[in-house]
Amino acid sequence: MSEGVILKALSGFYYVDGKDGAPTVACRARGRFRHEKITPLVGDRVVFTALSDGSGMVDEILTRKNQFQRPAVANIDQLVIIASGAVPITDPFLVDRMISLAEWKGCEALVCINKCDLDAAEALYATYRSAGFQTFRVSAETGEGLSELYAAIAGKVSAFTGNSGVGKSSILNALEPGFGLQVGEVSDKLGRGRHTTRHVELLRLNNGGLVADTPGFSSFDIDRLEGCRKDDLQHTFREFAPYLDGCRFVGCAHVKEKGCAVLEALAEGKIAHSRHASYVRLYEQAKEHHDWEDK
Repeated sequence: MSEGVILKALSGFYYVDGKDGAPTVACRARGRFRHEKITPLVGDRVVFTALSDGSGMVDEILTRKNQFQRPAVANIDQLVIIASGAVPITDPFLVDRMISLAEWKGCEALVCINKCDLDAAEALYATYRSAGFQTFRVSAETGEGLSELYAAIAGKVSAFTGNSGVGKSSILNALEPGFGLQVGEVSDKLGRGRHTTRHVELLRLNNGGLVADTPGFSSFDIDRLEGCRKDDLQHTFREFAPYLDGCRFVGCAHVKEKGCAVLEALAEGKIAHSRHASYVRLYEQAKEHHDWEDK
């Protein structure tokens, strides 16, 4: 038996990258995983058995540090959330939802604004910088800002995510020209991109990092935050932290209550209105969540 990392999952096969330069092995999962309703994920550290025909079997999934349903990955150090101020223009809610997901799952969130040669997206950039997130402005077309982004993902396991058409694959191709990932065009009529990435795959960078290019999503794909209850949601907005103990009433929802310190900070310009609006939207979704849905 050997240990490795699942780099790709496709059509029932799990492509496991062995240690010390061992070749990737196309594995099936043991039948017990299906019976136990466990699905191996890209990023999983696994124990596998290499068979005589060159294939293999996944025997065990080692303990995960985190896991995501969308994108379907595990053991991620940081989510790199790609946004754009040009076509297509990213709805800040999509960024905020992914940031909260990262915070909830215990990994870092980096905000990367692509197509800065077309639109510098000053408001987006200022919002996330002031909220305390590493924020980059890059252009896959001109190369601007890519060296800073490349340094930020060195030696870490990152997942690139964002709405369709913002240029996830273009950025990765610019960072590592050898990838040759398919790049789609943005529809002039609809102002959104076509899905060119069909599955999640971890790619090795020359700087020692692993990065996942994930399928794009639209606002129609966004549901409530995975498993996060309404009372916990406040902790996924890091700029709320200095004010959470200052509310007049215990159990304050920070939506419209009197004596709410978060709302006072919002009125004073210490919290961005777009961020609080996203919080309220996620809070309303979280109120509809029932415990039995997690079982």
